[in-house]
Amino acid sequence: MTLHSNDTLISDTLLSKSLIAADYNPTHDAMLQRTLERIALKKEQELRTPDELWIVDHNDVYTLGQAGKEEHILRHTNTPIIKTDRGGQVTWHGHGQLVIYWLFDLHSLGWSVRHLVSHAEQAIEDVVNDCLKNHPLAITTNISAHARRDAPGVYLYANHAGNIANDDIDKSNNKPTNNAIMIGKIASLGFKIKHGFSYHGIALNVDCDLAAFNAINPCGYAGMQMLRLSDFTAMTAKLTDALNYEQVTQKLIDNIAQRHAGLIELRAIAPK
Repeated sequence: MTLHSNDTLISDTLLSKSLIAADYNPTHDAMLQRTLERIALKKEQELRTPDELWIVDHNDVYTLGQAGKEEHILRHTNTPIIKTDRGGQVTWHGHGQLVIYWLFDLHSLGWSVRHLVSHAEQAIEDVVNDCLKNHPLAITTNISAHARRDAPGVYLYANHAGNIANDDIDKSNNKPTNNAIMIGKIASLGFKIKHGFSYHGIALNVDCDLAAFNAINPCGYAGMQMLRLSDFTAMTAKLTDALNYEQVTQKLIDNIAQRHAGLIELRAIAPK
């Protein structure tokens, strides 16, 4: 296997690739082409290639999933709107948002599509909750991140009594109970599966300008409040005691890599 200059080998079966200021269409085309190459190598040569995490800093773009409805675009701006082949409705990508595309061979991992989605959501939960609970400059301790079965993605929940970790979480599945108040969405996800291979992935709002979401119904939900991590824990562009984008990125890569290696098992998934 030949590694390109921006590829980092995480293990024998996983590598990462970083793309900065990436336009959407060339990135998507390269991701699809790489997936088709891997499918062909497996079918024709029975060759398992390393899975890939693409860490992408996108130039501003709205993307509309393959079943996306134009009605969820509330107004047109100078930001391009591109139809794509992932699941889900309309969302925004741009600077300050952490996008990670999961180019995984699900069959070789023994993962179902449900496993993929749950691993993605739980990886985000782990990292965001670590930032919210364990960082010395966290602004609040009564907020926690959780997925929902009825709406893919990761959301922040608050306990008005300020003790969500003890009172408002069902510890059997790490899900908020009815006492917790959902305050908004911090991360979105959408995948495409082709012949058992996944591409597309997750988007975590780290320190982006949330105003871009005002022009759409995010992920098809009218009035959905979008959130960013930097509003809940002190962040900086430099390496200081505060969190920064690179640290959050590395935390998420590390968590995903451990899941890929089978070192982090899925938590029980709450029923709908």
